[in-house]
Amino acid sequence: MASLRNRLIAGIGAFVLATGLVAGSVAFKWSFDETIELQDSVLVQIGALVASREVPLPLSTGAPVDAEARITVEELGKSGMNDLPSDLPDGLQTVARGGEAWRLLVRTRADGSRVAVGQPADIRDHTAMGTALRTVLPLAALIPCLTLLVAIVANRTLRPVQHLADRLDRERGDRFDALPLAGMPAELRPFIASINRLLGRVTTMVDQQRRFIADAAHELRTPIAALSFQAENLERVGVPAESRERLHVVTQGIRRVAHLLEQLLALARYESEAATPVPVACDQIARDCVAELLPLASARDIDLGFERLEPVVVRAEATALAIVLRNLLGNAVRHTPVGGRIDVDLHRNGDTAVIRVTDSGPGIADEDLERVFEPFFRGGDQGGEGTGLGLSIARRIVDGFGGTISLENKGAPEAAGLRVTVALPAVPAPQQPARTRLPAPGAPPPDVHARRGP
Repeated sequence: MASLRNRLIAGIGAFVLATGLVAGSVAFKWSFDETIELQDSVLVQIGALVASREVPLPLSTGAPVDAEARITVEELGKSGMNDLPSDLPDGLQTVARGGEAWRLLVRTRADGSRVAVGQPADIRDHTAMGTALRTVLPLAALIPCLTLLVAIVANRTLRPVQHLADRLDRERGDRFDALPLAGMPAELRPFIASINRLLGRVTTMVDQQRRFIADAAHELRTPIAALSFQAENLERVGVPAESRERLHVVTQGIRRVAHLLEQLLALARYESEAATPVPVACDQIARDCVAELLPLASARDIDLGFERLEPVVVRAEATALAIVLRNLLGNAVRHTPVGGRIDVDLHRNGDTAVIRVTDSGPGIADEDLERVFEPFFRGGDQGGEGTGLGLSIARRIVDGFGGTISLENKGAPEAAGLRVTVALPAVPAPQQPARTRLPAPGAPPPDVHARRGP
């Protein structure tokens, strides 16, 4: 359906155009007829002068006169108009002469002689047409001006609606601030008040959902921790091999549930309130997160390390930023095949800190690149160990810091894999030499940190 603004402009514009055409047609007809009547009046006045013999014949115009203004005055029965019938009645009439139409006034004098005052009809019509057009031209110029004025007024009138739409578009997805009523037209205030009431109900519902998730996750932490403790105790007790295998499955399930609860708590926390950004050494947090995941990557023979590491200070919160990096690196390690490779690139690009994690895994289907940020959406990893919350949490945190996060599949000629890019506002920081391939603190330099080559 067309917008209200376009419909308003089109409707009023069509009305102005139709009214202008009708008014122009009437004005043209009136002006044309008035000009013809004026020309007939001139013929009548000249005829009256000639019939009274106050003007001698033949007439002399003196200086050159425009052909369109010339009027022929001659006596019937003499040279010049002998091709006209001699029995023409007195008065105004249109006759044919020489293959063209003439407008004539015939008068009979007191002595019986007759005089004709005439002018070609084409010249008269041409003069009347010019006069009528000059009358209509201002009206024709007024129509587009009125249409433009209508468009300007409509745009200015509906501008508050556009401002409201722009404000709603700029709002974060987890913010439901009420729209302002001050300065709004009276016609929009009931509508805005209804939207604000709707936003209030949505806010209440979302807050209840967040509190429920947080409370449920918090309450489940204690029994899950107890189950994990008991399962670990059973693993230390001598049990048959078959039971030990089943116990291992139970332990893995308990650990996965515990991880899910931690992710739910993190999601609830960062959805309910954004972390307060402060200057944080992003390179230090990146080193710690890589060092934390090195044992897991080494166990799978994955080459995890820094492609580039520059000292960058960002406006964030250390714990939240660490959660983002752990989730990104954990996803990369989980989806990279044995013997694969994960590159971490941290550098400054103007006023922005860019964190890029690139793996050699299978990537993500193009249609799922945006959906994977939805809570619990796992794409093709339905049978994996992930919870479907890591990227959702990462986006919530990054958005709260005024940054962006995006995914893209590596294309040809590069090998398969996924590239995750996080951009955060950077602050000035002392320059330090770049460091790459840093091993975990206290760990021997494993082969996983040496670039094996392409």
